Amino acid sequence: MRVRRWAELSSRQQTAVLVAVSVQLSLAATAYADLITRPAEQVNGPKGRWALVIAVTGIGPLAWFRRGRRTAGR
Repeated sequence: MRVRRWAELSSRQQTAVLVAVSVQLSLAATAYADLITRPAEQVNGPKGRWALVIAVTGIGPLAWFRRGRRTAGR
């Protein structure tokens, strides 16, 4: 499969890529902000490890919101 350059993508494809990148960056920024402000005792595991997990594109921020945070009931 040949890699296509940005200019070879249709405007619809370029828009889809930009939207996907924007969503990913927004999720990552929100997850990092939550990680930084959350006390260590409210985090499942080391904060440093979660910072690396959040950096994983796509699933990292979702994993943080699903598994990384402790809530009052847990």
